[in-house]
Parts: sequence; structure tokens; C-alpha cells
Amino acid sequence: MPEFFALSREDQREALLVAAERSGRPLHLLEKDVWVVWALRHLFTGAHSQHLVFKGGTSLSKAYGVIRRFSEDVDLTYDIRAIAPDLIEKADTPWPTSRSQEKKWSKTIRQRLADLVSRSLAPELAAALAEQGLPAKVRAEGEQVFLDYEAFGQGTGYVQPSVLLEFGARSTGEPHEPRAVACDAAPHLAGVSFPSATPQVMRPERTFWEKATAIHVFCAQGSFRGGARFARHWHDVTRLDAGGFVDSAAKDRALAHAVAEQKSIFFAESTPDGAPIDYRAAVTGALDLAPSGDARKTLAEDYQRMVDDGLLLDDAEPFDALLQRCHALALKVNAAVPGTA
Repeated sequence: MPEFFALSREDQREALLVAAERSGRPLHLLEKDVWVVWALRHLFTGAHSQHLVFKGGTSLSKAYGVIRRFSEDVDLTYDIRAIAPDLIEKADTPWPTSRSQEKKWSKTIRQRLADLVSRSLAPELAAALAEQGLPAKVRAEGEQVFLDYEAFGQGTGYVQPSVLLEFGARSTGEPHEPRAVACDAAPHLAGVSFPSATPQVMRPERTFWEKATAIHVFCAQGSFRGGARFARHWHDVTRLDAGGFVDSAAKDRALAHAVAEQKSIFFAESTPDGAPIDYRAAVTGALDLAPSGDARKTLAEDYQRMVDDGLLLDDAEPFDALLQRCHALALKVNAAVPGTA
């Protein structure tokens, strides 16, 4: 069985066109997915694999099949205990104990992670590309790695021919487990061998709390850190609910408090009037998943861009229906907190 990247460029394109016709998915999304899985395979067979955890929306799609949308970026946690053992040993805890200590820890960890990315992680990926003679280049920017590839096709421009590998190192990434990951095109072309991987993947319950608290911040602020491309989080939490993971997440009070504690320390946020956003309140009965006013309009525009570029693999539900589901979901999660029902 020929490997996908051993085929000629013309045959690779033809293979993806066949997969696109059989699957109903756009060529440019199937192509990017191949590069996502290729990157995961090399990261989780490399020298740092024991310290890495695959997380975020792409993990929900690729490792658990929970969400029915194309997720283009790869979020990764590098275990804080591996990158900052000296800091943790002194504090006798994986978290800073004061705001001033958090600033020191964050600065040190980001410097170490950026150095690790530029000196090891990015060069290792670049060497693998060169060894296979693949039409892609690697560039490192701080704690991020971009895998820029020569694309066969493009959509509306919402999805770029570049895989973003975004590393963080202010968490342990727990709980996690190994999960098999395959290319979306693979089931539609049995005669071609596509890349595959078995990364350590963050459990969906933690992913829910991370996404839900990020949405909570957006609702309080009316904006999202990092700019556009954030409507995916609302879609994802409703899919996690349909998969039964929200119910188990809501029952896991220790996990909910762990996420709130970690975010309160490392990702403190404020409302536009300067009031601190209380993550602990968000996981104990005050979670807000449905923005209003200008924030709702901004979210609706980003959601439509995501729909227009074909990222939702099933028929997209109307935006208002999505927000109604998120509002009902917040009510359910809040009611699940002991003493609030």
C-alpha cells in the first residue's frame, strides 16, 4: 500500500480529490488535516513526547470524534513539572502562591518554552520534513510553531495553508490518556496509507471546563484574546454535552476547581470596568455561556465565517439556536453544583 507522501504531487492531489468527492468535505480541509496528523505523529514519537499532551478542539475531533467540525490548529501542553521542576520544588506545589510569584513563574516558563521550541521542537520537525523531502517549511515564533505547506487548494481564506502548533507549559495536562488519531481522508481511500498517531490526549471533561471558562470570560469582556476564530468554542461545548461529557465534567468538582484555580493564577482577567473575573464563581453556579449586545454580534459574525468556509461537517444550526443551547447548557451546569439546585 503506497504512503500518501510517497505519491507524486499530482497523485496526492488526485487522491484528495477522490476523498473529497466521497466524503463531501472540501479538498483544502482534507489536505490540512493530513499535515495536522503528520505533525502529531512526529511530536509524539519524538524526544519530548513523554512531556506533551494534545488538547483543545482538534483533540475532541481527532481523538474522540465528539465534534463535527474541522479543527485546524494543534494545542499542546508541555508538562509544567518537566519545564519548571526547580520552581515547583521550591514552592512545594505546581502553582505559584502569589501574584508576584506568578509573574516570575510565567516569565521564566515562557522563556524556557520559547527556547525549547526554537532549539529543539521546531528543528526536529524541520529535519523530518527535509528527510522526507516534503513541500513544507517550519518557522518558530515564541512558543508557537508554524508548519507552512504548499497547498493544492483553498477555500474562502478563513483556513490558511499553515498548521499552528501552539505550546503552553503552565499546566500538567491531566487527566489524559493515549488515543489513536487518523486522517479524515483515510476511510475514503483504502488503497493509500495516510499518516497516523497515538498522542497523549487531555480528557474531554477538562477540555470542557477550559472552553467553558474561556467563553465565560468572553461573555464578561465582549472580546476574545487572540482576535478572531473563537466561535468554535460554542459549537464544541454543545457537542461535548451531546456526547455526555458535560454531565461527567459537572460532577467532577475537583476537576472544575482545579481548572478554576489554575486559570485564576495564570490567566487572570478583568471586565471592561476593571473588576476581576471570578473563575471560581464560574464553576460553582455562575457560569455564563451566552453573550449579549455587541459581543453577541461579534460572535455571530465569526460563526458565519466558520460556516461559510465549510468547517462544520454537518449542516450548521442557526446561530440563535446555538446560543439558546448554550444558555440552557449553562443553566444545567450551574444547577449541578451541590447546594444550588
